[in-house]
This record gives sequence, C-alpha cells and structure tokens, in this order.
Amino acid sequence: MINNHKLKQNHHSLVIHSTDNSFGFGHRKNNKRDSDELFIKNFDNDLCNNLINDFNKFISKENLQKVNKISVSIGPANFNASRLIVVLARTISQQLNCPLDSFSSFEIMAKRIASKNNIFVNKQSFWIYKKLKRKGFIAGKYEIYNNEQKNTNIVVRETVSPKVIKEFESKEIFFEANYEDKDDLRELLDLSNKNILNKNANSWQKVLPLYPISPIN
Repeated sequence: MINNHKLKQNHHSLVIHSTDNSFGFGHRKNNKRDSDELFIKNFDNDLCNNLINDFNKFISKENLQKVNKISVSIGPANFNASRLIVVLARTISQQLNCPLDSFSSFEIMAKRIASKNNIFVNKQSFWIYKKLKRKGFIAGKYEIYNNEQKNTNIVVRETVSPKVIKEFESKEIFFEANYEDKDDLRELLDLSNKNILNKNANSWQKVLPLYPISPIN
C-alpha cells in the first residue's frame, strides 16, 4: 500500500512523452519546477533500442529507484512511438510498484492552446484536431474549468477523448494540434503531480496507447 505522507514528503515524478517526430523524458523532485530535468530527441532509425538506451542515460539508477509516480502520453501521435513509450512506462511502473497514469497528447497541450487563444470564458469548450491524410480529423474536446483571467490558473479538462470525426459544426471552436516538446513535458509533469494521490500501484494495467485509426492511415 502506498504511504500518502511519504509521497507528499519525497515525491519524484517521471514522465514520458512522444509527438509525431520526437520523444522525451521528464523528471521532477518534490513538485519543484526548478528541479526539472528534461530530455528531448527526434526519432531515429532504431527507436525501439535507442529509446531504452536514451532512457538509461537520462536517469540514474539511484533516481529511478526514488520515482513514486509515472505519467505517460498515449497519443494521438506517431503510432509506433506511442506504443513503445506506453510499454516502457508500464514496465517501469510494474517493476517499481508505483502508480502510472496517462493523458492524451491533446489534453497535455490544451492549457497552452487555451492560453494562447484567450479561451477564458467559464465552461467554454473547444476542439483540438489533427487532419487525416484522407478525409476527416482526429479531434478531442476540451473545456475551461474556471474563469480566472490568469494563464497560470487555467484548468482544462478533456470532455471528449480524441476520436475520428468527419467535420466540425460551424458553431464549434477548434484549433489545430501543435506539439511543443519542452512545454508539453513540463505540463505533463504538472498534471502528474496533481494526481499523485489518486492512483494505485496496479494502475499500469489500464494504460494503453490511444490511436483512433489504423497505423497506416
């Protein structure tokens, strides 16, 4: 059983994230942003092997043993990368016996997109989308959870998980997905820290890649 007091006093978060052409790791100690360590790399020809090698270079065995919360992005992004980082996150979570939670790539960028586009009205919702090579979009829906006029206080929740849609209604607000490696890794660390007491050690079993279409579309 996880000791909540210990988590609060000695909290080490590890996050793993991928985009359409890159992947990254983040590590934060005791919820202090100035302790953040980030690693970002573009895909290469042997992502499967290099992902493990780069991870081992990123975090020492000593720091890894201190990790008591892991979070991972599950897509939509590059299909193979999403699959590989989820497998990595599940494996580490199981070995360390620590909680794992997950967030869609769109949910991670939603606060940044809302801030950039001044979406402050309480309960106002908007879509984030990626256009498919064929017809339609992958899109998720997001809602402002408060109405404070400060970017740092914006809370955004995912009301519709990313899925395939044919078109948007004219009255809907929508923005194209925009990955930003550093910003998204830091936001994933923030989201991970907010959920530190809300997951159990076996939560890795429920974390799966999110990809609404076949890998070849």
